Amino acid sequence: MSRQVALLRGINVGGNRKFPMARQRELFAALGHEDVTVLLQTGNVVFADPGIPPQETARRIEARIAEDLGFFVPVLVRTRDELAAAVAANPFPQAVAEPKTLHVTFLSEVPADVSPLEALDSDAYAPDRLRLVGRELYLWCPGGIGRSKLAEAVSRARLGVTATARNWNTVTKLLALADA
Repeated sequence: MSRQVALLRGINVGGNRKFPMARQRELFAALGHEDVTVLLQTGNVVFADPGIPPQETARRIEARIAEDLGFFVPVLVRTRDELAAAVAANPFPQAVAEPKTLHVTFLSEVPADVSPLEALDSDAYAPDRLRLVGRELYLWCPGGIGRSKLAEAVSRARLGVTATARNWNTVTKLLALADA
């Protein structure tokens, strides 16, 4: 069975935009999605592919969340194959041994203007590294993301697209769920 993965941006963070896991499952089921699994509190939902393009799935989920909860939550959806391709495209395979140091920022589309990223002097942020591969932005912070000046600079970069980040542990768990 083919699967899709929804990545909800900015829920259950700092007590804001509360959307409990059980409610996430209910909402996805109410939309007609089957075989729904929620991973963690922060908006990672794996479900049977509804047979519509991921962008349309995302729009429907966003609209239902706004209707039911009264606030807007950006949603990005990837197919199982798109998620597998993002895992395979990891430009920092050495980071896999310490998965908490590797983060993937999923983008709604390839940015039309990548100059904000190109303007970052990567050598100034060593050993941290950044690489944009299609609609995924990989950030490797060997010393941890919390202390990373590169992570801070990237968060300020305006790419003109919707983005949401997940650590490598979460990304690979989502792929395992999509393969189950």
